[in-house]
Amino acid sequence: MMQIRQFSAEDEDAVVDLWVACGLTRPWNNPRLDIERKLRVQPELFLVGEIDGMIVASAMGGYDGHRGWVNYLAVAPSRRGQGWGRLIMATVEEALRATGCPKLNLQVRSDNTAAIAFYEALGYGSDEVVSLGKRLKTSSLEPE
Repeated sequence: MMQIRQFSAEDEDAVVDLWVACGLTRPWNNPRLDIERKLRVQPELFLVGEIDGMIVASAMGGYDGHRGWVNYLAVAPSRRGQGWGRLIMATVEEALRATGCPKLNLQVRSDNTAAIAFYEALGYGSDEVVSLGKRLKTSSLEPE
């Protein structure tokens, strides 16, 4: 059984390793800096799933007062297909619902067809929007 709990500082190395194994990291994003930033804003919505003392799943939720977001949803490749992704998503959805969040958004890279199919199976659909972004820092790798 997977136990879901709030991220703690001791989980950092295991979570970063999980994200790397799942292909979620990119050279222009520093995952440790992303964790540091998350711990300053709604750290209670940063969840990990643990089986036999090992981190096998993560989800980083947030709510801005208008929409909720989920980032860094990950399930260890060796643990996929066992329902752990559904379980951690249901948990983060419930935590966001408890804050009063009316709608949850997430972004998936367009070539990640497996993730798109996973979210569609959970009831997510494509919104008729274009996702735009702008870096407010010259590099997300630089420290705060």
